[in-house]
Amino acid sequence: MTGYGYGECSHDGGKLTVEISSVNRKQAEVSVSLPRDWEVLEARVREEVLRRLSRGRVTIRVTLHAAEERRAARVKVNRGLAAAYAREFAELARELKIDAPVSLDTILKSPGVLEGDDDSEDAETVWPSLASALAGALDQLIRAREQEGAHLAADLTGRLELMRRGTAAVRQRAPEVAAQYRRQLQERIAAAGLTLTAEDQERVTKEVVLFADRSDITEELTRLESHYAQFQGCLASQEPVGRTLDFLAQEMNREVNTIGSKANDAAIASQVVQLKAELERIREQSQNLE
Repeated sequence: MTGYGYGECSHDGGKLTVEISSVNRKQAEVSVSLPRDWEVLEARVREEVLRRLSRGRVTIRVTLHAAEERRAARVKVNRGLAAAYAREFAELARELKIDAPVSLDTILKSPGVLEGDDDSEDAETVWPSLASALAGALDQLIRAREQEGAHLAADLTGRLELMRRGTAAVRQRAPEVAAQYRRQLQERIAAAGLTLTAEDQERVTKEVVLFADRSDITEELTRLESHYAQFQGCLASQEPVGRTLDFLAQEMNREVNTIGSKANDAAIASQVVQLKAELERIREQSQNLE
């Protein structure tokens, strides 16, 4: 399911923000972007997300917007290293007979001269602020996903109703299949000009009974209607049901395929084609639900 969430919290004179976005994915996949010194908190962030979301590709970006005075305080000059660079540069200039002063700009651009405070110790102390901003972003994301989920559930309910109507038409047609087979068999016998003995009539009856048994789809229709009821129940649930819907859609597909292979009837075959078309749409949509 898709959605976006934003949360923020004051921290150390500045502001900590969390942005979360999600797109459709059958499984849960979480990508977390944290400031380098806070990367030890990635597992906690991931755990919080997976505690509340079970599907989707979720991307999280955490940013600290430090106050100006805080950013200024973090910058330090390694004076000892700067002095060492100055001595070495001056010595090198003498050796190369270059008559040029060593500029401050050159020294400041040298590796390690300008450095920031080591904030790695803040990883633990920042967690309460990060957790608060993360919770706010997740709340917003989940609200967006719930709105999308309501629309998807309404669409699935409509498609399920179409499948129920198609299944009802198949159930109504099913008893006629054996009777039609008997009529066609008798018509072919009559067209061939054959006169049947009592024994032949008995064989015809047995053939019709065997056909009726082979083409009986009562059990498949009953299971299919049971799956419809379970599917509808899942759509009304407040719990994550995406994987259950996937499973039920697979079971429905199995029953529809069996009906198509057993029925031996053009009218039922036509309904099966329509059922499979709606079922494919249901399977695609159900994969987007939490």
